Parts: sequence; structure tokens; C-alpha cells
Amino acid sequence: MSHKNPAISRGVDWLMIWLYVALVAIGIMSIFSVTYREGESVIDGFLKLRSDYGKQTFFFILSLIIGLTILLTDSKFFTATANIWYAMGIFLLLLVFPFHTEVKGTESIIRFGSFQIQPAEICKIFVALALAKYLSRVETEFTKPRSQLIAVAIVVIPALITIAQKETGLALVFFAFFLVMFREGLPAIYLIVGFSFAVLVVATLLVEKNTLAIVLTVIAAIAVYLSRRQIKRNRQLLVTIAAIWLVCVSIQRFAVPFMFTHVLQKHQVERIFSLIGRENPYAAINSVEGEVSTTKDTDYNVRQSKIAIGSGGVTGRGFLKGTQTRFDFVPEQRTDFIFCTIGEGFGFIGSFVFLALYLFLLLRIVSVAERQRSVFSRCYAYGVASVFFFHIAINICMTIGLAPVIGIPLPFISYGGTSLLTFSVMLAILIRLDADRQMVLR
Repeated sequence: MSHKNPAISRGVDWLMIWLYVALVAIGIMSIFSVTYREGESVIDGFLKLRSDYGKQTFFFILSLIIGLTILLTDSKFFTATANIWYAMGIFLLLLVFPFHTEVKGTESIIRFGSFQIQPAEICKIFVALALAKYLSRVETEFTKPRSQLIAVAIVVIPALITIAQKETGLALVFFAFFLVMFREGLPAIYLIVGFSFAVLVVATLLVEKNTLAIVLTVIAAIAVYLSRRQIKRNRQLLVTIAAIWLVCVSIQRFAVPFMFTHVLQKHQVERIFSLIGRENPYAAINSVEGEVSTTKDTDYNVRQSKIAIGSGGVTGRGFLKGTQTRFDFVPEQRTDFIFCTIGEGFGFIGSFVFLALYLFLLLRIVSVAERQRSVFSRCYAYGVASVFFFHIAINICMTIGLAPVIGIPLPFISYGGTSLLTFSVMLAILIRLDADRQMVLR
């Protein structure tokens, strides 16, 4: 029996740690399987950082060191410095504009020699902390519109800056934090409006614009007819229906075309229309220097990814025996499309076990969130769960052709030092907060 300093393992959720280690190990193994070439020295690849799997292992070790440091840190440090970290994150995002390096069409990366950093990735940690800090304040009355708008601004500001850096995929991740706000009492009307907007955007892409305008007008007319008795008593209802109709028509006529010609990049637009099987009507507008863009081969990545996953069958081709991934038929197979490596090598059974690990991790995080006494810890935990869920769902759907390719990594699996460090730090902070779950942090 020892009643000296509390052990570092006191209160630590070891299940989350082992799930984390298992997922990172699968990631390194997957990167190794697509980058290793016969005759190479595996030891040199790991120790001399000459290979991607060696670099990923280095960042894993670095993540463990940082994670250990976080576990030794007082939990109150994160509440006390949450706003400072958020301000630093915004500063880093703004620093990208004068010092960025363009990499594969994105302008969101700052390079220092051979080292590069993507502030949009790291900023997810700071937004999770700042949002949790704001929602846990005693004076925050989240039932009032002013508090709701401030919480929305905390999320939207870094998202808009990221969009300006031509990194739309990562910008969309920030909107996962709305799930935290709904958990804390954001009215369902916001969810209805957001879902309705998404449906209207999809309808605009699938239906001819004049036909859709007529459909919207008919729906408005039916709403007026069904509400005619209420309208006689309250004329404001007629004004509301007319305003909603006007907003919907304006979105399909002006907002959606503006988004597809000025916000999204050309290749992103082509991938979206390729996914729904339609020609890109904005091709001429999106073209550069008069060159008309075409959707030809825009779905090449997805087609090759589906071929790789399908070729794995039930049990897979085996480790280092895949043909699609071993011979580089799938572009970005070590980053955005790394799931196809698992599908080809280990088949349906391996993919099922892999996704089950993710499911266990997400369920564990939600379970951890619900056992917190502190609102700050609960909000932060839901922020982590939301970001992880968004990354996992979109990345997997992207590789099997159920979502457009927007270029976001698979947590702990995709190659990338900034990505691995970001997800590791997010999880380590959660484990630290959970270790002090009986405390009320503000």
C-alpha cells in the first residue's frame, strides 16, 4: 500500500489507450504494406526515417511523449488556457496567408524546411477546448439566441478562414461541433434548417433550376392553402411562408451556383457531379484560362479504391500481397484512401474488425462523456467524439463511393504527422479530464 503521490495511472481509462494503440499499429502496418519495396532494409526504414512508415512511427513515439506530458498536467490547466489556445489557433490560421506553401491545390500548409504544419488540423483541438469552456461558463444561458450565436461563431470563424485557404474538406469538419451544441440544448429548429438546406442543395444539383423553382412554388401554395384558416387569424404566417419560399428560391438560384463557382475548387465540383452521375454545368465557369474542365477520370481514385476493396473478398489477399495497393493503382493510398489497403489485404472480415474498433472507441468516448460531473469535460468529450465520427464516416464513405472526395484523413490510420499528433492530443486531453471526472472544472 502506498499513499504517496497518486500514480499516473490513477483514474486513467486504459480501454481507450489500448484502442488507440491498436488503431495506430494498424495504421503503421497499412502504411508499411503500401510503401515497402522488396530489398529495402526495414530496420533502416524505421530507424533512419527514410520511409513513410518510419516517419509515422516517429510521430507515434512523439505522440506518446506528448500524451504522457498531458497526463501529468493538472486538468485545470485546460480550462484556464482554453481561450488562449483558441486565440493562438486563429493566429496560426491567419499566419498561413503570408507564409503558406501550396500543396496539391491547398494553401493551408506552412513549411519550415522539411517540416510542415497544417494549422487547420491543429485548430480542431483549440475549438473543442474553447467551445467547452464557453458552454461550461455559469453565465452562459444557452437557451438565449445571443449565447447560441457566440457558440456558433466560435466554430464558424476558423471554418471560414480554412475555406479561404482552399481547404474545404477540413473546414467541414468544424461543423461537427454542432453536435456538441445540440447535446447541450441547441433548439432542433437549427438542425431542421441545416438539413433542409442540405436537401435543397442536393435537389438543385439533381433537378433543372426552373423545374425546381416551380416545385418550390407549388409547395408554398399548398402550405398557404392548408394554413388558410390560421392565416385569416394571423397574417404574419403568410409573410413567413412567403419569406421561406423567397429564401429557398434565392438559394437554388444564386447561393448554390455561387458556392460551386467561387467557394469550391474545380476538382471538388467535378467530383460531386461525378458522384451523382451528371455533367458539370459549371465546367466553363470553373475552367482556368479558358480551358473547359471535364469530369473525365475525376472518379478514378474512387473506382480504383472500390476495385481494391472488392478484390479483398471475404478474408483478403493477405499482408503485402495486394495488387492494387502494392503497385500504386490507387492514388493517395497511404493517406486519404488508406482504408482500401485494409480492405484488399484483410477482406470483409478484417474491415469489419477494423470498423468495430472504431465503433468501440466512439461508444467509449460517449460513455466517458456521460459520466463527467463537469460540463466542460462533457462538452469536450462530445467534441472529440463528433470530430472522430465525422472523419471516420466521411473518409470511409469517400473510399467506397458514397460521398464526394473531400480529402480528410482517417484518424490514427492515414499517413501524416500533423494529423496523428492532433488526434492523439485530442484523445490524451480527454483521458486526462476523465481521470479527474469527479472534479467540477470551469
